[in-house]
Amino acid sequence: MYLFRLLTIVACAGFAGTASAATIGVVAPQNGAYEMLGTQIRQGVKIAAAKAGLDVMEIHESCEEGSGGAIADGLVAAKVSVVVGFLCTETLQDALPTLKNSAIPAITLSSRAPGLMEDTLKRGWPLFRLGPSEGGESQAATDIMLRDWKGHSFGLIDDGTIYSRELVDRIRSKLEESGLKPTFTDTMRPAQEQQVALVRRLSRTGITHVFIAAERNDVSIIARDAVAEKVAITILSGDTMRAANAPVPLQPGVLAITTPDYATLPFAAEAVKELRAANIEPEGYSLPAFAATQISAKLIELVDAQDKPAPTLMIGTAFDTAIGQIVFNDRHELQTNPYRLQKWDGTAFVPVDRAER
Repeated sequence: MYLFRLLTIVACAGFAGTASAATIGVVAPQNGAYEMLGTQIRQGVKIAAAKAGLDVMEIHESCEEGSGGAIADGLVAAKVSVVVGFLCTETLQDALPTLKNSAIPAITLSSRAPGLMEDTLKRGWPLFRLGPSEGGESQAATDIMLRDWKGHSFGLIDDGTIYSRELVDRIRSKLEESGLKPTFTDTMRPAQEQQVALVRRLSRTGITHVFIAAERNDVSIIARDAVAEKVAITILSGDTMRAANAPVPLQPGVLAITTPDYATLPFAAEAVKELRAANIEPEGYSLPAFAATQISAKLIELVDAQDKPAPTLMIGTAFDTAIGQIVFNDRHELQTNPYRLQKWDGTAFVPVDRAER
């Protein structure tokens, strides 16, 4: 059933592409647990492709082991120039060898698996990551602390999960390499109704700043209890803060290392307008997908003009997109770390210059 569906899509896309326009592929879930994310990707690609005069070929991404080979075969048969999407590492691992043979770049919007990028460099795969790298969050946090927290007594707290513990470990290691050591470290109990005991413990240590690697609601509870206990402390957290402001609202002034809300930034204005004109809210992956399509359109122009392989031209070229200027380095990663220091103003996170309230 899956193979029949795939071949039908390929045949239609191949027919549509015979007119004259170049074709880009979009690989994203069309059902299942990731259907909403897949919809965001497809919508962003379609709107940007229509503006650029590109045809679009859609293929369902099941995220099942072994499914990537058939997907790659379909993309090659349809003679796509670039592929956008790929939410799942399982798909990429099987698809990339075939895409390499046809010099078709793949732009993943989400996969952060470090092993995948290591294999990409080792095997010459044409994979490029538009999303942050796994180490981007800890690197940004470390850079900001080294810049802004010298001379302050600070603490590091994790919630005991593997993600949070490893994030804090990477931050602590990098800080200590530069001679900056935390005064206080702890592992908190998550999902509690209150954190008064932890707040009082922080107060007794005399620290003025703390990085907390935990879910947003746990950070909200700590910040709320700090206000109630009249404990003045600068709270910094990470990318987990990109979550719903519920059930406990976040206190104004809490800081986060996270990616910006691209829809609020000046260079996204035109894309936001076009998406909303099509009744599409510019959220989730819609703007990154729009940007990846803009990259694809520019890349196709460069290949025609310079007669060089598309993967080669991806490296070091500056692409102006709806999420800002994008440059991929020789590791196929973003040259500029997308994580930014931001502060909750009561309704949204807004960029700030320093990690102090």
